[in-house]
Amino acid sequence: MRLIGHLQDETQAKRFSDFLYAEGIENQVQQVSGVRWEIWVLDEGHIDTAESLFSQFRQRPDDPVFIKAAHAATEKKDRDQKEQVAKRPRLIDGRTIFYKPPVPLGVLSITLIAISVSVTLLTNLGHNDRLIQPLSITQYWHEADYAVWDSGLPEVRHGQVWRLFTPMFLHFGVLHLLFNMLWLRDLGSMIEAHKGSWMLLILVLVIAAVSNVAQYLVSGPTFGGMSGVVYGLLGYIWMQGRFNRASNLSLQKQTVTLMIVWFFVCLSGLMGPIANTAHAVGAGLGIAWGYVAARLSTMMRRR
Repeated sequence: MRLIGHLQDETQAKRFSDFLYAEGIENQVQQVSGVRWEIWVLDEGHIDTAESLFSQFRQRPDDPVFIKAAHAATEKKDRDQKEQVAKRPRLIDGRTIFYKPPVPLGVLSITLIAISVSVTLLTNLGHNDRLIQPLSITQYWHEADYAVWDSGLPEVRHGQVWRLFTPMFLHFGVLHLLFNMLWLRDLGSMIEAHKGSWMLLILVLVIAAVSNVAQYLVSGPTFGGMSGVVYGLLGYIWMQGRFNRASNLSLQKQTVTLMIVWFFVCLSGLMGPIANTAHAVGAGLGIAWGYVAARLSTMMRRR
């Protein structure tokens, strides 16, 4: 993906974009500062042709050749959309009845899912306190109906650093585990496919540590789950899709809406005790990370 130039007039920018589309050159138009429209060509192999056409267009933007081609592009888009719809699998189809992910399942994503499922089964959905304690952010015990612990994360300060991350593997119900693993499968695999497993690992560890510490500071150590990480991955992909088209990361509007609605349902208390602080901090960190990374990536491409 490369920037080939910019135009001051929105109508002309869209006209040239449609002209390129009619010529079989995939492109994007991005508005900058409200007064300039940048033309980006997606395929590096078409850069020379696109730059030559752009030079001609700037000299004669009202040439009938460009205007007719722009009209033809509208018809081409309609045809392409109909072809895409025709290629989509039907709702009930014996050949595609099983789930087919949008990207190949990532190795790290599947590994995290396997660990989460194993830990959940071994801890008997959070009822085996002997196994839960080494994975919690800090040791705690019960006095009457209350949990008691030593403040200041003494175990972490004495070298048990894994406790900052391992609460993400603790789940206390089948639905709790199922929904988190479904989101992790799709969001994690998407990041692995376009950013690599190392990038996903860094995101997961940082988001888990920050959201877990935040949840501990607000409500203590009796929590667990991958939700904070999942919300962080969602926020990261959301910002990358909006501000860095070259990342190839994107979310459907329905997905974003669903996660936001679910966040506020959990916040309302209708779903029982939920690690809402981890959700909020994870989402905020993911959004900030995705936005900053997208802006830096865009700036580097322009240079």
